[in-house]
Amino acid sequence: MYLTIDGVEKSFVNESKERVLVLDDINIDVEKGGFVSIVGPSGCGKSTLLYLIAGLDKVDKGEIRIAGNEVKKPGPDRVVVFQEAGLFPWLTVLENVTYGLKLKKMPKEQAKAKALEILKMVHLSRYVDAYPHQLSGGMKQRVAIARALVMEPDILLMDEPFSALDEQTRMVLHKELLEIWRKTKVTIFFVTHNIREAVLLSEQVIVFATRPGKIKETISIPSMKNGVMPDSVTLNTEQRILSILQEEIEKVLKEEMGDDYSFETNHIHRNDSGDMGSNI
Repeated sequence: MYLTIDGVEKSFVNESKERVLVLDDINIDVEKGGFVSIVGPSGCGKSTLLYLIAGLDKVDKGEIRIAGNEVKKPGPDRVVVFQEAGLFPWLTVLENVTYGLKLKKMPKEQAKAKALEILKMVHLSRYVDAYPHQLSGGMKQRVAIARALVMEPDILLMDEPFSALDEQTRMVLHKELLEIWRKTKVTIFFVTHNIREAVLLSEQVIVFATRPGKIKETISIPSMKNGVMPDSVTLNTEQRILSILQEEIEKVLKEEMGDDYSFETNHIHRNDSGDMGSNI
């Protein structure tokens, strides 16, 4: 396997100086060029795991390996795309995308050509001279993805990158992300609250239990014929994941509502997006 997460545990110290276990015995294997999504209730450690893979934090127990090498710090083989685009407002689209290449001391013309190629892939060729304040939310996120891809990472780590976007823009970016993944063969590790998003994008969906975060179930997604999955398959898979998460959502509600909590089995509201954030 290309990415191996072996017996990983992670804890933090809370305001009361108590150690809280966030991730407990996480074991995941991802093939090179795979697309894996993590879904689960808020606070179950999804983003924490992503940051551990990125090398932005260290595991307490276990290890994370990429191509057999243990992850101990950030590296150019991994790039993170966050929920917020995080663009430099004083730089143009082209300058934002070439920023990392500039730090790598790549010749200016070579960096420009490389950036223009990636910007064409995300359909932003006409906006190379625009500044972030002139772009829509979806366009900013495309720039963030282009800025990540231009570095040619082996693994693209995406932390709820489309959660702040409207549904129509999200659908467009889903299609573009799949096209990019198929063209570049980059390995994608994707964190989301949105069940439908995970089902439509991924080859595999890993469902996390609530605190401490554990793997509750791993679901393989059927291959899409001509890039389109039948609605019946999508709906059945979404319902299966939501059913798995029902007990976890109940736990979160009990924690938040205490004595005011009441719950009827199988009566969790399901919206059209399958976004668990609206159910918690």
